[in-house]
Order: sequence, then C-alpha cells, then structure tokens
Amino acid sequence: MPVIDRLADVPALVGKELGVSDWMTIDQARSDAVADATGDHQWIHVDLERAAAEMPTGTTIAHGYLILSLVPFLASPLLEVCDVTRTLNYGCNKVRYTAMVPTGSRIRARRKLLSAESGSGGLRLVSEITFE
Repeated sequence: MPVIDRLADVPALVGKELGVSDWMTIDQARSDAVADATGDHQWIHVDLERAAAEMPTGTTIAHGYLILSLVPFLASPLLEVCDVTRTLNYGCNKVRYTAMVPTGSRIRARRKLLSAESGSGGLRLVSEITFE
C-alpha cells in the first residue's frame, strides 16, 4: 500500500496498481443484515434451504449492493495520503456484477488509480476497483 506524504504527489501514481486488500468472508449474518437494512429479502440472499435446492452455488449469494458497499472498507486503505483531512465519495462511473458471490466465500479488492484531476482545492481520483 502506498503511503504518500503530500496530495500533490498522488498524480504520479496514475496508471499503477495501488494494492490488494486483505481477504474478507461474506457470511450469512452480513447478508441478512443487508436484507433487513434495504428491504431486499429475495430468497437467493436469505433462504438457505431453497438456495441449497435451487441455486447453482448450493447456497445463498451476497447482494450486489453489499459487495459495492464494501469499497470504502476494502479499497480506501490501499492509498494513504498524509496531508489529507477528509475524502468524499463522488460516485461510481460503471458497476458490473460479473459473478455471484456465494455466502461463505472470501473476497478482496484490487485498486488501480486511473486518473487524478485537480479541482475545488483537492484532487478528484478515479480508481478501478476489482473484486476477486
């Protein structure tokens, strides 16, 4: 993980992979909590018996938005800038869910810095985050 002393040095990292997070297990309790928080109780996420019988994974799968919500936790620590006092999430440019994440599996995030544009007294960073 790069530790950068000054924000002005971040653009030198454009085009480089910043690192890979630790592994994190996606357990059923987390999926159930997301179902309760979002109201998305679709059986593929919460019904263990039906998922065992009907899902190709033989288990429930994580909500796509659960995985997306883990970007700050898993990917943000992959770049530390010492003179930054706050960061803001500007949004997502493109999100694709290319594979199911079976409950009980482990994921990690890989972060590559695509751009760093000056503006509003700071930098707008665009990163590519890939979950494995």
